[in-house]
Amino acid sequence: MKVAIGGPLKVAFRPWVEGLENIPAEGPAILASNHLSFSDSFFLPVVLDRKVTFIAKAEYFTTPGVKGRLTAAFFKGVGQLPVDRSGARGAGEAAVKSGIEVIERGELFGIYPEGTRSPDGRLYRGKPGGLARVALATGAPVIPVAMIDTEKIQPPGKIVPKLMRPGIRIGRPLDFNRYRGMEHDRFVLRAVTDEVMYEIMKLSGQEYVDIYATAAKRQIAEAAKAEKAAKAALAQAEKEQAEKEQAEKEQAEKEKNAD
Repeated sequence: MKVAIGGPLKVAFRPWVEGLENIPAEGPAILASNHLSFSDSFFLPVVLDRKVTFIAKAEYFTTPGVKGRLTAAFFKGVGQLPVDRSGARGAGEAAVKSGIEVIERGELFGIYPEGTRSPDGRLYRGKPGGLARVALATGAPVIPVAMIDTEKIQPPGKIVPKLMRPGIRIGRPLDFNRYRGMEHDRFVLRAVTDEVMYEIMKLSGQEYVDIYATAAKRQIAEAAKAEKAAKAALAQAEKEQAEKEQAEKEQAEKEKNAD
């Protein structure tokens, strides 16, 4: 990816980056980033000398058709790990297992604590599963990362990206070894995740919303559905009123002609 895609990306978008010195030259680390766009997984690895392994939903590897095969080939080619989100605990257990394997190989593991892309550019509550459990199980440092303006380059639903400069801010590593071995304590997991999200918020300058992004997406979808239903009801009411007025007009004309 760095050769075939990285070069053209750098030339076309000229991403700026701060804090590269916080990425270790060798050894394992967890990169915890906000998530604004599909392109986040391209721009972050491009500015680093080392390989970053992210997890990706299994659907990217199993979608049928030409587009599906190309997508699967790309993700496999850049070393991304498929995560099966089915089962009792979904992606959480799979993400933890995959993350630990990457860290044990001495590599960089990339994760989006929000669990999904932000629906409106704000920073949402981090999920306490994958990030905190991998950090506490392995002792690897957590490096907060802020993607800047990537949602403006390729908003959801847009295929052709807009040429503009995105930014990446990389914070100082966070050490959570004081909680080592406590990866099953939900209060500790919450505390670790919130500390990481606070650092990401400081780096990104985003407004923080203390709900999960998945819940926000549901709220937005429900609001859009309600608005659509309200518009449809209003249009139906206006139609019925127009039909009523037309009928009354025609009745008045008939009565007038009868007189």
